Amino acid sequence: MIITPDPSASPSADAADGVTVPGVDRSEGVTAPTGFRAAGVKAGIKSSGKKDLALVVNDGPRFDAAAVFTSNRFSAAPVDVSREAVRDGRLTAVVLNSGGANACTGQPGIDDAVTMARLTAEATGSKACDVGVASTGLIGVRLPMDAVANGITLAAGQLSPDGGGDAAEAIMTTDTVSKQAVWRDPAGWTIGGMAKGAGMLAPALATMLVVITTDADLEDGEMEPALWEATGASFDRADSDGCMSTNDTVILLANGASQVMPARDAFAAALTAVCVSLARQLIADAEGAEHEISLRVVNAASVEDALEVARAVARSNLFKCAIAGNDPNWGRVLAAAGTTQAAFDRDEVDVYFNDVGVFLQGAIGADRSEVDLSHRHVDVRIDLNAGQHEATIWTNDLTHGYVSENADYSS
Repeated sequence: MIITPDPSASPSADAADGVTVPGVDRSEGVTAPTGFRAAGVKAGIKSSGKKDLALVVNDGPRFDAAAVFTSNRFSAAPVDVSREAVRDGRLTAVVLNSGGANACTGQPGIDDAVTMARLTAEATGSKACDVGVASTGLIGVRLPMDAVANGITLAAGQLSPDGGGDAAEAIMTTDTVSKQAVWRDPAGWTIGGMAKGAGMLAPALATMLVVITTDADLEDGEMEPALWEATGASFDRADSDGCMSTNDTVILLANGASQVMPARDAFAAALTAVCVSLARQLIADAEGAEHEISLRVVNAASVEDALEVARAVARSNLFKCAIAGNDPNWGRVLAAAGTTQAAFDRDEVDVYFNDVGVFLQGAIGADRSEVDLSHRHVDVRIDLNAGQHEATIWTNDLTHGYVSENADYSS
């Protein structure tokens, strides 16, 4: 996705919506900024024979990095290794594989992740301590390291400034399409990103691997807070099925190659826009989804209250099944909202489905027959009439396709 820069864009948690994404370009992503090369190859990790190993390399002149990881206590081996590698704020490359999560594999799994970093460093002329590692796939299975090693060698030989599309394809698991986003700023700097994820999408973060690159010349100490703010307003707002992954990884690489130093607010807003685009692409490709749902809670006493209500509704299987059946069952919305500790008077709450007020001021509103849910996009607005804050969670319906996908996943 190519994002049109919006001067009014804000990185705040209250204003994460409204990003315009007018065009699609699946050939760039992480290689859109100057000074980055990438590759995606068929290493033989997947039995399907599809691309399954990606490599992203920063050619400098700077090698700044920041990252956000899953808060799952069973964090995968590559998460543990990458968390340590990025501690000094420096990475030269990221190696990613699909076809195996390398999670819950004990010390042998840690050793495999360390080996991936070492082999990548040797193939790219770097140091193992400067390589990030990410994996995605089935939990509890060791990686076929011979195939991984071959893939790293193969990918290093195919690194290209045009390799972003191949890299994005190589990290797909149950994804049906690759996910990329590019922000081109008129001032002369660029942000590019790629993501994977179609199931196990829930805060904190969402179940995914994400690599974001930029050639902006950033001030010291700017990257990490900007990334936390961006992920909080994007990936933390994507909630497909309430299930948190062991492998969530978002890595931001910056090299300063554009020689342009954007204002902190401008960079933070652009980074948030890229992350929002990627997060919404994840929801759009959620397993079995037939509807993409925007749950917007407005006039809340606080952002935290708005998020609590929106997340409660997003986690309601009854609500999600109703949407799958094109049923604007606003009772499911109220029942979920009523389980929260958010401040509101139930007699002042309004609920709208696609701008049709079906529940107004604590009473029945318009007839459900006035709501058309036959289209893919569904907007649900919950007005708490309790304050001036708002927040949005993006989710999807629950269909037979989701059950089938996950019932057969390990096979």
